[in-house]
Amino acid sequence: MKNYKNTRNPVLVPDVHVPDCEAHVMEGGRLFLYGSYDDRDDVYCSSVYHVISTDDMENWTIHDVSFRGEDVPWFGDPDAVHYPGLDWSNPTPFIKKMLEKDAAEGKDMKEQFEQEETEKPPLLFAPDCIEKDGKYYLYFCMNDESEGAAVSDKPEGPFENPVQLPCGGIDPAVFIDDDGSAYYYWGQLYSYGVKLNDDMVSFDRKDIVSDLVTEEEHFFHEGSSMRKIGDTYYYVYADMERGKPTALGYSTGKSPMGPFEYKGIIIDNDGCDPASWNNHGSIECFNGQWYVFYHRCSRGKQIYRRLCIEKIEILEDGTIPEVKMTSQGVGEPFAAGEKIYGRWACGLKGSAYIAPDGKGSEYLTGIKAGDRALFRYVRSADGFAKAEIEAEGSGLVKILLDGKEIAKVKVTDGFAEKADLESTGPVNNGELEMEFEEAEGLNLISVTLL
Repeated sequence: MKNYKNTRNPVLVPDVHVPDCEAHVMEGGRLFLYGSYDDRDDVYCSSVYHVISTDDMENWTIHDVSFRGEDVPWFGDPDAVHYPGLDWSNPTPFIKKMLEKDAAEGKDMKEQFEQEETEKPPLLFAPDCIEKDGKYYLYFCMNDESEGAAVSDKPEGPFENPVQLPCGGIDPAVFIDDDGSAYYYWGQLYSYGVKLNDDMVSFDRKDIVSDLVTEEEHFFHEGSSMRKIGDTYYYVYADMERGKPTALGYSTGKSPMGPFEYKGIIIDNDGCDPASWNNHGSIECFNGQWYVFYHRCSRGKQIYRRLCIEKIEILEDGTIPEVKMTSQGVGEPFAAGEKIYGRWACGLKGSAYIAPDGKGSEYLTGIKAGDRALFRYVRSADGFAKAEIEAEGSGLVKILLDGKEIAKVKVTDGFAEKADLESTGPVNNGELEMEFEEAEGLNLISVTLL
């Protein structure tokens, strides 16, 4: 178990990558996060889960391993239930485009997908968890398209006695309505839902409802998540509206099984990394504040995804205004004299990316001339007068505030003098941007506005 203090994005320590987070207020009002765990260079996820928890959105506990893929007895069994999964005979528009692209390049996406799934170790993909009658039920999925549930007496696990569910696919979600009825959701490209039996680990396959949300009508890609606010059900998922599933979108309805009407995007992580690709998360109210829990990628790869959190608002009409990715996270904007670390950049243009610095932390690296890095937000009632950069290598850095150039800083062999800034005046929720006009082995550790 690790304890860690932070309010900035990404939330967790640099070597802990927990994407796909489902957030739930559990035992004693404590917030628990259930996600997959990236720790490999070659594939998403891994064969273990770690639960994350907090009492205050600042002090975080990274719990010990809660479940292991190697403890699933049916993994790899060709006779295990894998229904319904991807429907290759009736591809969605997105899959159709991918198939056509691969065919033009002489590839077979279906064959490659099926081969990869059989060759991988027992990987655990995105989970969810719910409490009922003092028991905590962890719902999980694996890279052989099987799904299951395990049980614990504690919200952080360990979870034991896995039972296979009579369905197949990825990204399970669970929801208990006000009357105590439990519902289960899952699917990639095709969404499914069903009412669970009272035992919480079984259901009748004939009751499965298909296409609760679709790619064509709701921009659904994967990552189902269900919440209820007032008398409205919120179906949150990875949203394809902008061409790739970097956004979390939502649809609403008056029943847990729909019909659902598309409402829009909550947050989009596009531009967080040169390889930004997917998103998966949830919304939850904690201590009277609604938040969106999502992830970003790092290291110039689609994997090594990192947990991020933003405050959101539920308007009187039930809609959720889209929020931007921030560096500040759930904390206050960065103040004068506060170090803003390169690893907190929430927007990147060019080749730069966040990666380990070899010293137990991370920095902004891979920087080339013309690259840009964005940090949201900074605040000072008196404005800012100077800037200080901590870096490795050499380069010329232009500093902008809300799009206006306020200084240029020369970095030589890791040394940069404090730069005088053009008068900024009072700054409230300002966007700090750095443009790297020259870069030679340049790695950005931090910038401080004074």
